[in-house]
Amino acid sequence: QVQLVESGGGLVQAGGSLRLSCAASGSVFSINTMGWYRQAPGKQRELVAGISKGGRTNYADSVKGRFTISRDNAKNTVSLQMNSLNPEDTAVYYCNADLVAATALGEYRNTYWGQGTQVTVSS
Repeated sequence: QVQLVESGGGLVQAGGSLRLSCAASGSVFSINTMGWYRQAPGKQRELVAGISKGGRTNYADSVKGRFTISRDNAKNTVSLQMNSLNPEDTAVYYCNADLVAATALGEYRNTYWGQGTQVTVSS
């Protein structure tokens, strides 16, 4: 009943920028933490950036100073502005949300994942 949909991925040259967006839809009661993860072929999925409902943020060391995460609580969306991209940023980026869903059995807290969006940075 809850779905996260990412958008904004694509191909960009090194030094360029992309903005990823993720929208939570369905029976969403409230959203706690939202974040972006990424996974490159042959590598483990890693946290890129996270943001609390109150706006506190944290970033992977590899993206600090280059990426900015933000959210719109009214729209149940989270975005990731990615600047100064380099080939090492190439990966599938996944939206993640720790949220409370409104179900027929009551409110239920769980973690949800988007389907992923490809980001490719060429040199």
